[in-house]
Amino acid sequence: MKKKFKFVVIGMGTQGPKRANVDIKNFVGFVDPFNKKAKFKSIYEVPLESYNSAFVCTPDDKKNKIIKFLLKNKKNVLVEKPLYFKNNTNIQNLYYLAKKYKVFLYTAYNHRFEPFIIKIKNLIKKKTIGKIYLCNIFYGNGTSLLVKKSPWKDKNKGIILDLGSHLIDLGDYLFSLKGKKNFKLIDNLKFENASPDYARVTYSDYKFQLNMEMTYCMWKNSFFLDLIGEKGSIHMNCLCKWGPSELVIRKRKKPSGIPYSQKFLIKSKDPTWKKEYLYFKKKVIKKEIQTDEKKDIWINNILNSMI
Repeated sequence: MKKKFKFVVIGMGTQGPKRANVDIKNFVGFVDPFNKKAKFKSIYEVPLESYNSAFVCTPDDKKNKIIKFLLKNKKNVLVEKPLYFKNNTNIQNLYYLAKKYKVFLYTAYNHRFEPFIIKIKNLIKKKTIGKIYLCNIFYGNGTSLLVKKSPWKDKNKGIILDLGSHLIDLGDYLFSLKGKKNFKLIDNLKFENASPDYARVTYSDYKFQLNMEMTYCMWKNSFFLDLIGEKGSIHMNCLCKWGPSELVIRKRKKPSGIPYSQKFLIKSKDPTWKKEYLYFKKKVIKKEIQTDEKKDIWINNILNSMI
């Protein structure tokens, strides 16, 4: 990256301010048509020479036009997950533009940078608990009324696009599910919203089961991951942002009995925003690691198969 890294953040909803706060020194300003605190109302108002990268934190239906403009003007783009469209043509076109103009397009899934998620991936790689039989992931928060008030969130696939895309990505990150189409939507319920605010999704493969459960109707924000293997189990309770985050590793006792356990605890602010920012800045851009459309298309196909 020859020029000094300077970025704008488009959208001042939940994610935008978190992205900006990571590096205020190199932050040019917010772009938001509705928030009076934004420096710019439109991306077209921002002087092109003032920035070389942009973080797109907008509703899904606004992303395509904005990202096209940025890529054509040779700006690197980090876009909040998911990069979702009714078909894959838009995704293919965006990556074509990124390659044509020699810039970088990266879809952000910040939970990949959660410390215990990274540790779990390493434990799986080391086969600490042997062959994996089963993984259950639960992700819940109490935002149903906030979603209801939103002019754009309470529609379409609801929580399946929001939290569901995170869980599908985590499944792929931990178990390399890419290219496999064994996903099923078991439940999609609407307790307090017009769109689904509770869902269960499963992935089944030969002697392996992944269950993903998500809801906006969990009044204490919660994240649980339970991993069962032939030699033991791994259990994660809570993300760092809600902290403290706990990890328990259990060694199976045969033929049965109380397992030997190791417990780890992290008390910290959410580190994922900074870690993903540095990954985008130093690895994707500086080392010129161009992501391609395969991952986004894979997730897009799964999301479009539901509801």
